[in-house]
Amino acid sequence: MFIRQCFRKKDGKRHAYWALVESYRTDAGPRQRVVAWLGKLDEAGRLGVEQAARNSGQSHANGTAGVHDHEQLSLFDQVDDVPTEPQWVEVDASGVRVENCQQFGGPWLALEVARKLQLDKFLQSVLPPGQEHVTWWRSALILVVARLCHPSSELYLSEQWYPKSALPELLGVPAGRVDDNRLYRTLDQLLPHKEKLEIHLKNRMGQLFDLEYDLLMYDITSTYFEGQAKFELAQRGYSRDKRSDCKQVCIGLVVSRCGMPLGYEVFAGNTADVTTVEHIVETMEKRCGKSDRIWVMDRGMVSEDNIDFLREENRRYIVGTPKSMLKKFEAELLKDDWNSIRDGIEVKLCARPGDGGSAPEPDKDADDSQDKETFILCRSRDRSEKEEAMVQRFEQKIEQRLVAMTARCEKQKREPMKVEREIGRLLGQNTRAAKLFDVTVEKAEDGHARIKWKKVEAIRDWATLSAGCYLLRTNVADWSDEELWKAYIQLTEAEAAFCIHKTDLKIRPIWHQKEDRVLAHIFVCFLAYVLWKTLGQMCQQAGLGSEPRRVLDELGDLRMMDVVLPTRSGIDIRRRCLSKPTDHQQILLDHLKIRLPKINQTQM
Repeated sequence: MFIRQCFRKKDGKRHAYWALVESYRTDAGPRQRVVAWLGKLDEAGRLGVEQAARNSGQSHANGTAGVHDHEQLSLFDQVDDVPTEPQWVEVDASGVRVENCQQFGGPWLALEVARKLQLDKFLQSVLPPGQEHVTWWRSALILVVARLCHPSSELYLSEQWYPKSALPELLGVPAGRVDDNRLYRTLDQLLPHKEKLEIHLKNRMGQLFDLEYDLLMYDITSTYFEGQAKFELAQRGYSRDKRSDCKQVCIGLVVSRCGMPLGYEVFAGNTADVTTVEHIVETMEKRCGKSDRIWVMDRGMVSEDNIDFLREENRRYIVGTPKSMLKKFEAELLKDDWNSIRDGIEVKLCARPGDGGSAPEPDKDADDSQDKETFILCRSRDRSEKEEAMVQRFEQKIEQRLVAMTARCEKQKREPMKVEREIGRLLGQNTRAAKLFDVTVEKAEDGHARIKWKKVEAIRDWATLSAGCYLLRTNVADWSDEELWKAYIQLTEAEAAFCIHKTDLKIRPIWHQKEDRVLAHIFVCFLAYVLWKTLGQMCQQAGLGSEPRRVLDELGDLRMMDVVLPTRSGIDIRRRCLSKPTDHQQILLDHLKIRLPKINQTQM
C-alpha cells in the first residue's frame, strides 16, 4: 500500500487530496485501487498515513492485523472522482461513534430561500471582495440566516450558535474565522446598499410569485433601546412596546396586499405617525415608479393635509378616520340599511357629511377625481363585544378608585394639583370609559383638594350605539363597500409583520449604540423577514398553509454529523453524514420541491 496525491479544481483553486492505494494482480496484469480517500493532509499527517499503510501492508502479508498508535483525524472531503464500487473494510462496531453533530435543516433551508431570491448573487455583486479570509457577502448571509433561525447578538452568534450550525460547511467559512468584530464590520458594509437591495428583492419576489403592487399597506411601529443610544434618531416618544422609559426609533413599513415587504424607513423616536406619510409615499414612488395604485393607511396617518397631498397627483387611498368623526354619522348608525358581508361584519356606503342625500352608488365608469370622496361605515360584532367588555371593566375600576380617592381627600390634606395629576392618569387608561365620568377637583377653604364626580348617562347611550363601529374614507369610486372593506383589512398584514419582527426575529431591544449599526441591525431584520415571507409564499403555493416557523422548526431537526468507524487496521474512517428525514419531513421537502444535498444519510 501507498498514498497518492490527487488534484481537483474547486472554486477556481487547485486543491490537493491524498488517497490510500493498494496494488493487486488480475488476469490482465497488475492494477491499483483506492482503499480510502484521506482528504487534505499536512506533512505530519501524510507521514502518519504512510506509517499506517506500511503497518497495514505488513499485517496483510502476515495474515494478521497490524497494531499501532497513530489515529487518522482528517475529515474526508467528497471528491467527484471517488470510485463508486463497494470498498469493504472490517469495522469495530462497539467503537462506532458520532462526533461534531451540527444543526443542519434550518440554516440549509434559509440558504435555499436566499438563493431563490438570488440574495447571494446580489451581495457578491455589490460587496467588495476585501483582503480578508472571509468575504463580506458570506458574512452578510451569516447575519441574515442567523437572524431567521436563531436571532441573537453578534457575540453569541459567533461564539455559540455558528460553530454548532452547519453554516461553516454550507458556506465554506470555518467557525474560527467568524467573530463578533467581523460581523460588526459586515453591518457597516451592508447598510449602504439598502435601497438597491430593496429594489432587487421587490423585483425578484414579483417574478417568483407573480405579485401585484396595486394595493400598498403602510403602517408604523417603534422599537426601543437598552443603553444610552446617544444619537439624533434615538428619542423618547409614544412607545408601542410600553417602554416609555427607554429611547426608541420608529419604523415605517410598506407591504403588498399579501404582506410581502417592499421597503421601510426609520424615523426619530418622537416622530408623529401623521408626519411620515409624504416621505414614505414619495420614497416608494421614486423606487417603484408612479402607477395606478391604492394606498391603505390607518387612522393615525390621517390628516387633512395628508389627504390633500394624496389628491395632488390623483393618488388613490383607503384610510381610517378618527373615532370622533363617527359622531357626524349618528343618524346613519341608527338606520337598518346595513350590508352584511360576512358573519358579524356589516358595512354601508355613506355620503360626505353635509352633502345630504343617500349613500352613493359605485360607478364603474366614474373618474376618480380628487373632488369625489366616499365614506364607509363599518360595524363588527366581535369588536363591539370586546369594546363593551373593556369599557365595563375600566368603568368599575375608575369608579372604585374615585370612591377611594374622594374618601382619602376628606381624611387627609392633599394638594389639588397632585390630585388632578393622579385623576388624569386614571382616566387616561381608557378614554371611552373616562367619558362616562364628570370629575372636578375643587380647592377647599383650607386650601386642600376636594373631589366631586358623577356619571354622565347621556354619554353611555352613544357609547353603546358606536361600540364596534369605525369609519373609512376613500376616493376610490369604482369599488363596492365589501371590496373597500376587504382592502382596508389587509392592513393586518403590516401589523403581523411588526409582530414577527418583534417576537420571531427579536428586533427589540436594540443594544447597538452607534447610529449606523442600529440602522444596519434593522436592515438585517428586514432581510430576515423577506426570507420569512418568501418561505411563507412557498408554503402557500405547496398547499402547506402559511406558517414558515413551523416548517423551519420541523426541518430544523435535521442534523449533520461525522460518523467515525474504527477499523481493524487502527485507522478511523470518518464519514460526513446527514440524518435521514422522517416521513413528515420528507413530505414537506417533496411539497416544497427542494432536495437535500447529496450527503451520506444515516438513521439516528
